[in-house]
Amino acid sequence: MSAALCIPALPSEAADAAAGRKKARQCQTCHGIDGIAKIPIAPHIAGESEIYLVTQLKAFRSGKRTHEIMTVIAKDLSDQDMADLAAWYASIEITATLPE
Repeated sequence: MSAALCIPALPSEAADAAAGRKKARQCQTCHGIDGIAKIPIAPHIAGESEIYLVTQLKAFRSGKRTHEIMTVIAKDLSDQDMADLAAWYASIEITATLPE
């Protein structure tokens, strides 16, 4: 087996986090512009890896993964849109404070 077969595919488009922030306006109702979910059924996506976010968006777009809202939203996203959105949400730094 070739080593290249074991490496996950990277987004092929040059991602632009600033463009992703602008595009994230359509995501903010559920996920927030800051990536912190605003409704209980939406996941927090701030700080997630770009590869993971692009993979999930492509899965929604292709129908491999379904959700009544995300399937509709993802169907109109280009690969560039997905790369930009993933770059924006991945660039958000998350900190955690453990309880004492």
